[in-house]
Amino acid sequence: MLWIALHLPQLSLESFGATLAHEPGESVHTSPQPVALVDAHHIACVNPAASALGVKPGLKRGTALALAPDIVLGQADAARDAQAILGVAHAALAFTPSVTFEPPEDPQAAPHTVLLEVQASLRYFGGLNRLLKRLHAALQPLQHTVHCASAPTPKGAALLARMPDPGDGRHADGLSMLNRMLDAVPVWLLGPGREHWEALQGMGLRVLSDLRSLPRSGLARRFSEALLDDIDRARGIQPDPRDWVTLSESFDSRLELFARADTTEQVLHGASILLARLVSWASAQHSQVSRFTLHMQHEPRHRHDARTPEDSTMQIALAEPSRDIGHMQVLLRERLAHLQLVAPTLELRLHCNEVLRRAPPNTELFPTAKSEREGLTRLIERLQARLGVGQVQRLRPVEDHRPERATDALAAQASAMKNSPDSPPALQGPQRPVWLLPTPEPLPERQLRPLLDGKPLQLVCGPERIEAGWWDNALAERDYFIALAGDGALVWIYRARLPMSVSEEAQGWFLQGRFG
Repeated sequence: MLWIALHLPQLSLESFGATLAHEPGESVHTSPQPVALVDAHHIACVNPAASALGVKPGLKRGTALALAPDIVLGQADAARDAQAILGVAHAALAFTPSVTFEPPEDPQAAPHTVLLEVQASLRYFGGLNRLLKRLHAALQPLQHTVHCASAPTPKGAALLARMPDPGDGRHADGLSMLNRMLDAVPVWLLGPGREHWEALQGMGLRVLSDLRSLPRSGLARRFSEALLDDIDRARGIQPDPRDWVTLSESFDSRLELFARADTTEQVLHGASILLARLVSWASAQHSQVSRFTLHMQHEPRHRHDARTPEDSTMQIALAEPSRDIGHMQVLLRERLAHLQLVAPTLELRLHCNEVLRRAPPNTELFPTAKSEREGLTRLIERLQARLGVGQVQRLRPVEDHRPERATDALAAQASAMKNSPDSPPALQGPQRPVWLLPTPEPLPERQLRPLLDGKPLQLVCGPERIEAGWWDNALAERDYFIALAGDGALVWIYRARLPMSVSEEAQGWFLQGRFG
């Protein structure tokens, strides 16, 4: 067996810092603003900016404020951490169905380490190094600091990942190599070792190799059997059964904002975090998102009156199911740009229960008709999100030979693009321009030749004769020509086929359209 451990040493700080407003490309670790979390009136964790000012874990809240008056203090929240690490577990499920959590020392806290059993997945992904590379790429949108290690046992991998200064990661190929690496593991990384750390330190027992030279019976009497059991499970001497993470039928994740969001740009920042978790959940079941809903919970005391809703809901339906987070962010940004918040937002909730399970698309060296059609579908989706569904229209052919009545404008349906054939049908009949004038424009003549912008037109193709409309009292009897203008552009013109049979206003040459 081969286990990969993903340890998130700054999970609590990162899950809280994700709700803060940062400059583009900035995180809670690189922010110049000092940030710290408080648990039971004591500092639990700090970012580098706070640490530089002397704020350390264990200090009282008042002491931290004295050292850094402008520090941002947040409350440690195990539920918030559990939501964040669940996204990491979902990302891991895309590589193996055997994913579990390493139990935390404090039963009330959220786990900070995710374990993957990947022995059966190595051949599919091309070995451990390639699997790790793709795993880190999948975790990158979640914006967590991840320490990685691998070992033949889950407990051993978890201990190696939690060791200080992991560097590029610690990877043990077999049990003998794992046992040598475990000798350098600090005793306080074990739950019972942390409980008895002062006594162990007083006896000079700081790493696991110090315990190997002592009698097991004496260690068990002094520090309990649990300490020895943890060591044996890490070394592969005792079995270590695990409970696997299971996927829920639908996705539902919440994010409480640190400060109330008065603008949709602030809402988008928090929604991007929830979208990253949604993509991880969809990747875990190898499916693509068809529709998701964003709920924005409003602050009660800032609602204008009783008619103001408690929350605002925005539903995003994708024409082509996808788990491209960049595309979903663009659609959400365009929709939020037209939304006026009725009250400040305190909490976001993202819900999704409509996914499509299918194989991922093949990568292509050259664009194909399918990929070009997908690009057009996304363009229509983005235009509809920005301008509105009714403002993006398409032409529908109508069974009528008269050009002004041969098409009808309908609202564009981006979803219809995925059902179109792989290649467009061949043009039937004579070539016609797509750009038609709203009404035909009369053209002046010189020696019976039509003029455009004062220059004579040269007829290059025609005539195309059209006789239609006798059934609705809009008779059209025309001869159409393709003509070359003085600037080299091609235009579409016509004249009445029987001048004596039409009114004086309908006689002569007319400009019907232009070729692109």
